Amino acid sequence: MSEFEKELGWDDVIEKESDFTLLPAGDYDFTITGFERARHEGSEKLPPCNKAVVSIHIDAPEGSTTIQHNLFLHSKCEGMLSAFFIGIGQKKHGEPLRMNWNNVIGAKGRCKVYIDTWKNKNGEEMQSNRIKKFYEPSPAQTVSQAPASSQAGVFTPGKF
Repeated sequence: MSEFEKELGWDDVIEKESDFTLLPAGDYDFTITGFERARHEGSEKLPPCNKAVVSIHIDAPEGSTTIQHNLFLHSKCEGMLSAFFIGIGQKKHGEPLRMNWNNVIGAKGRCKVYIDTWKNKNGEEMQSNRIKKFYEPSPAQTVSQAPASSQAGVFTPGKF
């Protein structure tokens, strides 16, 4: 949960409304607006492991939406982790990278979005946007989207 989320009391005042927008499938620019450390409890395809849940915000002519995207910290998913960090300009092809989650929020990139259709627990058909892939930024984009701390070349040993 983000630091702004909390349990509500029975008599609390509410004001936030749903801002869900289903975008058409396509390619979109995005900004990472949130990051949470979580745990994947295991499934048929993947054993228990850590996971990062990133909030990917997209502004489009059809509206704005935020997609929650899971990144599983397991060797089976290392290629997907690399694609994410390449997509936000923090990894270069062929070079190892120590994942620096502190520099993820505010990062920008471009991704392919698709519409996922599924059934809820009541059997109703639902739709939501999902990320299919992250695109590699052009060299000009990589320099302009790097967080200010990395542009300055500041390195703090042992701080990741």
